[in-house]
Amino acid sequence: MCRTVHAARSLRHCLTRLCGDYFEAQSAGLEPGVLNPLAVEALQERGIDISRNKTQSVFDVWKSAQHIFAYAITVCSESEAAGCPIFPGVTTRLHWSFPDPAKFTGTHEQKIAKTRELLEEIRAKIEEFCEEHCELDLQT
Repeated sequence: MCRTVHAARSLRHCLTRLCGDYFEAQSAGLEPGVLNPLAVEALQERGIDISRNKTQSVFDVWKSAQHIFAYAITVCSESEAAGCPIFPGVTTRLHWSFPDPAKFTGTHEQKIAKTRELLEEIRAKIEEFCEEHCELDLQT
């Protein structure tokens, strides 16, 4: 089983659901923060409850790991990519640029609609990754 660490909690859940037999996913940010309420709501609509999840820093994930990560997937936007973490010993680093839902503007309905669209983009990217790395039939 490959170990993968990345920054988006929704990405972690999707990766675990689609490729859980091949990857063990971890989720972390540069610093522990709070869960984004838009992400919590949009995932809840899909039957995924992350409301009680705790955030953690990438440093805490890295130092507590009892293994080397095969992949590190960062999801910072292009403008923030320079601040994305680097993991010593990681075999493959991937950067998937996604917008930060915390920076979405507009009414609540506009922001949640953008968050739903973002989840679809994340799902499509993970399906592509899984098809390439897991040889899974992702008929859903």
